[in-house]
Amino acid sequence: MARTLCQISQELNRQVGILIHRSGKIETVIVGSFSSILIPQLSHLRSSGGRLRGVRLVHTHLAGEDISDEDLMDLLFLRLDLLSVLKITDDGLPERLYSVHLVPNKREDGRNWIFLPPVHPAAQTESFENLVAALEAEFSRAHKVRKVETGKDRAILVSVSTESKMQAQESMNELVELARTDDVEVLETVLQRRRVVNPRTILGRGKLADIMILALQLDANLLIFNQELNPSQIRSITDFTDLRVIDRTQLILDIFAHRAMSREGKLQVEMAQLKYMMPRLSSRDDALSRLTGGIGARGPGETKLEIDRRRINDRLARLAKELKNVSRERYRRRSQRRKKDLPVISLVGYTNAGKSTLLNTLTNSDILAENKLFATLDPTSRRLRFPTDMEVIITDTVGFIRNLPEDLIQAFMATLEELQEADLLVHVIDVSNPNYHEHVRVVESLLSELELNSIPILKVFNKLDRVENPEMIRTECEREGVLVSAIQSETLAPFLQEAERMMGKGLQGYGPNRR
Repeated sequence: MARTLCQISQELNRQVGILIHRSGKIETVIVGSFSSILIPQLSHLRSSGGRLRGVRLVHTHLAGEDISDEDLMDLLFLRLDLLSVLKITDDGLPERLYSVHLVPNKREDGRNWIFLPPVHPAAQTESFENLVAALEAEFSRAHKVRKVETGKDRAILVSVSTESKMQAQESMNELVELARTDDVEVLETVLQRRRVVNPRTILGRGKLADIMILALQLDANLLIFNQELNPSQIRSITDFTDLRVIDRTQLILDIFAHRAMSREGKLQVEMAQLKYMMPRLSSRDDALSRLTGGIGARGPGETKLEIDRRRINDRLARLAKELKNVSRERYRRRSQRRKKDLPVISLVGYTNAGKSTLLNTLTNSDILAENKLFATLDPTSRRLRFPTDMEVIITDTVGFIRNLPEDLIQAFMATLEELQEADLLVHVIDVSNPNYHEHVRVVESLLSELELNSIPILKVFNKLDRVENPEMIRTECEREGVLVSAIQSETLAPFLQEAERMMGKGLQGYGPNRR
């Protein structure tokens, strides 16, 4: 086989390679240029019971060059069992076979690979099967194999930030919580701070190579980036790896897709997902062109990409129409509420601040409340009677988060319209979070963006039970609002008194512009 490869390569004056499965079957034959070879997508090949790909690459080098950096990157990014180069003599015969394979831990020279001694193809004595079995066993020993649940993703989280160290770490912690909420197993986090983020690749090839080694060692199948990636950035990363790559926006959209229970919520999430997907439809393939349009069609017709775009636009138009109907239904319900002269309190705040728990405690309800981000998406309304027999409607809404995707805000406008009708906004704040000041800023910025500044706001500092120094926090928080623990009903009296006072004052005609 080696002799045949060298003869064909010399005749064509091009590099020729073969991908060989562990079973000995030839998976693919590749013809490259004089100086390089392009390995096709290997998505149909998965690791064979271990962490390596299950195939090895053997290809020729016409100019007698050694294993190149490009070869090493292919070995690393594609997780090949082995990569071998055949050098060719002047008469077109194999000179020797030069091979390299990965190792689980960095060696003293900082490399994650080992070169094998060169050998003539006819003089090989080592068994490849024994070598790859020993490698798999070494990877397993170096990193204990997890019992992975079926269908559960195993991710490495990556953040490239220009923010301060504290802000970057807080943002990464939030990404970890988002991943946990979406039932993703977080294997490792990689945080890189740079003065300027590379607009094309986000990460340099060296750092990406380190991440690929980490993915190989930990058996990861997913990379989650904390920054929103544009289509070209996704392509530049996926060119080097077969791992699935998603960004923070996709992760949030996936959480919303899991959490949306009502018809309205599902429509809103689908619209946001389609809007996100639209500019990322880049897999154009003219071989998939087909004639559409019937008599009079000219040229190749529409490509699959154009058809996909048209279908998405059609679907978006239908979703917009349905959401408009939903918005009208909500308006009618609010009109009935206004006829009954029932004032409305809306709970707003950062996600996981305790809004649903507060609503449950106040109204003896059993709305889903979990220690996860975005546990509640669909707005819920309940009646609440104050100690003075004043009755109001209290509404729980979707939580906010920093860098909330714009498409998601637009899709949830029908839900957020509920806030426009509120007589009082109750801003619930998780005071046990060290960065709650930043959370307050994010929420206030979003409320301003939604033009809700004119509605009176009562700040409720929640999770008093989790604070280490309650007295110091009390002094700081009671200047701006009230301090409560949503799970301890006895702490809610100050909140009820202040909310009733503000509601009564607003309803007596002081107007919504008072602060």
